[in-house]
Amino acid sequence: MKLKNLRKVGITMVAALAVASCNNSRDYSDSSRATGWDLTGRNGGPEFNTDYDEKEPAPGLVFIEGGTYTMGRVQDDVMHDWNNTPVQQHIQSFYMDETEVTNLMYLEYLNYLKQMFPPTDQKYSNIYKGALPDTLVWRNPLGFLENMVNDYLRHPAYQNYPVVGVNWIQATEFSRWRTDRVNEKIASDEGFTAEDAYMNTDATSNFTTETYLNAPSKVYGGDEEKLKGGRETQRKIDRQNRNNDPDNPEEKNIFVKKKDGVFYPEYRLPTESEWEYAALAQSSIREYNSYKGRKKYPWDGDYTRSGKRKSIGDQKANFKQAVGDYGGIQGWSDDNADITAEVKSYEPNDYGLYDMAGNVSEWVADVYRPRIDVSFNDFNYYRGNVYTRNVINEDGTVKVLGADDVKYDTLSDGRIVARGLPGEIEKEAIDEKETYLRTNFSRSDNKDFRDGDKLSSRYFGQGATGDDERMYNSPQHQVTAAQDSLNREYDKSNERTTLIDNSVRVYKGGSWRDRAYWLDPAQRRYFPQDMSTDFIGFRNAMSKTGSKTFKGRKARN
Repeated sequence: MKLKNLRKVGITMVAALAVASCNNSRDYSDSSRATGWDLTGRNGGPEFNTDYDEKEPAPGLVFIEGGTYTMGRVQDDVMHDWNNTPVQQHIQSFYMDETEVTNLMYLEYLNYLKQMFPPTDQKYSNIYKGALPDTLVWRNPLGFLENMVNDYLRHPAYQNYPVVGVNWIQATEFSRWRTDRVNEKIASDEGFTAEDAYMNTDATSNFTTETYLNAPSKVYGGDEEKLKGGRETQRKIDRQNRNNDPDNPEEKNIFVKKKDGVFYPEYRLPTESEWEYAALAQSSIREYNSYKGRKKYPWDGDYTRSGKRKSIGDQKANFKQAVGDYGGIQGWSDDNADITAEVKSYEPNDYGLYDMAGNVSEWVADVYRPRIDVSFNDFNYYRGNVYTRNVINEDGTVKVLGADDVKYDTLSDGRIVARGLPGEIEKEAIDEKETYLRTNFSRSDNKDFRDGDKLSSRYFGQGATGDDERMYNSPQHQVTAAQDSLNREYDKSNERTTLIDNSVRVYKGGSWRDRAYWLDPAQRRYFPQDMSTDFIGFRNAMSKTGSKTFKGRKARN
C-alpha cells in the first residue's frame, strides 16, 4: 500500500515538473515576448523577421572572427619612427575581401559611371574623370615604364592584377558603389524590384541602398515600373489584401526595410586595427585560450622563403629582395613577378586572405597619427570619425540629390571628384541638436580628437587661430578657381615642420617596391588621401551583424 502511494506521489511530482518546465520555456518565435502579440503579420498585425538566418558572406568576402590581440611591432624599429608601440586591442568579427580589388573590378565601376553619367554631358563630366585611376604613377624620369602607363589598367592581361593609381577618396567611393550594386541585385533577385530594374538606367534613376531604406519611392527616380517588384512584393500584397476588404484590394508597393534583414551592411575600407588583425591570422599559434609566440609575417616562421619540398626556396610574397632585384634571375624567379602579380599567386594566410604581405600596400580607413590612443579606447579602434545626418526637407522627408545636384570636391592637386551623386541622400554635419549634454561625443569631425585639436596642443587656452598655431604644422597648398581654369599654388613657407595633418591616411603592408621589413603587418606608413602611387591598392571590409560567431559554431580546442 505504501509502495502504491509512493508511486503516485512520484508520478504527480514528475507531471508537475513537466508543466512547470513548459511554462518556463514558452515559444516566442512568432510572438512578442513583451506583449504576446503575433509578429508575423498574418492577422493584420505588425510584421517582423522573427526567424532570421545569418546571411552568407557578401560577394568576395571571407569571415574573420574577432578577438583580442597585440597591435604593434614585434621586431626592432630600425626606421626609428616610434609609431607602432605594442598595445592590446579587441576587434569585433567582420568580413574582408580575400584579394585586393582588381583592375577588372574597378573597370566594372568605371563602366557603370560612364553609362549612368556620360562624360560627354558637361554637368556629369567630372564624375567619370574623377574616378579614373592615375595611370601616370608608373612614370619614372630614369625608367622606361610607358607600357605600364598605357596597358596596366585596361589590357586583359592585367585584369586580375590589383588596381593601383587609386587614391584613398576614390577607394571609398568605389566601396559605396559596390554596396549599392550588391544590394540592388539582391532586391531584384528577391523580387522586391523589377527583374531588370538595374538595366537601362540613367542619371535620373540611380539606386542607392540608403535612399531605398529611407525614401524608397524616390529610388530609380520614382519609376513605378521598376519599383513595383516581382514575386515577393506580390506575395506580401496578397497577404495584406486577405486581411483587408476583398472588394477594395490595395496595389501599393511593398519595400524592403532594415528590419527585414535582406540587405548587406556597407562595403568599406577596413580600419587599421582590423587590417592588422586579419593580416596576422594568429589562429595558427593559438593553444586553447592564448597565443603561443608571435608572428612576424602573415605566415608562420621568421623567413620569407618556402620550406616545402615542391617550392623550397621560393618567396612567399611579392616584394623587392635587394637593390636591383625584384624577382630573381632568369629561369629561376624567386617570386614569379617583377611588378605586381596576379591576385592569388601566393598561398593565403590562415584566414584565407591573399597578399596580406607584398604585391601592393593597401589603404585603410584611419587618419594617421604617430600613436594609438589606447588610454581612451581599446575596442574597435579607429581614428577618422565624421558624424553626419540626413538633410530633411520642410515636409519631413529626406532630401535626395537630383540629376542637377551633383556635389563635387576640389582636391589639393586641383582634381575634381564627385562626393554626392544623383539618387543619394544629402548629408550635413551634426550640430548642438545631437551633441547637447552627450557624454560620449561632442562634435561632428573627430579626426584630430585628442591629437591635433586645440585642446591637445600647447596653444590650449590661448585662443590662437592662426595658420602657424596648429599642432601639426603641415604645408597648406592652395587651389582657387579662375575663369575657365584653376590656379594651383604651392605652400612656399620654410616654417613647416611635418607632413601630418587630417588629410593623410594610413596604408599597410609591403608592396612589390618594398624590402622584407615592410611585410610585417604591424608597420605603419601614411600618404595624402588625395594622392596615389604605383604600389598602393586596397581591399574592402564589411561589419558582421549579430553574434561574434555563426550560429551553431562551437569553440575550438
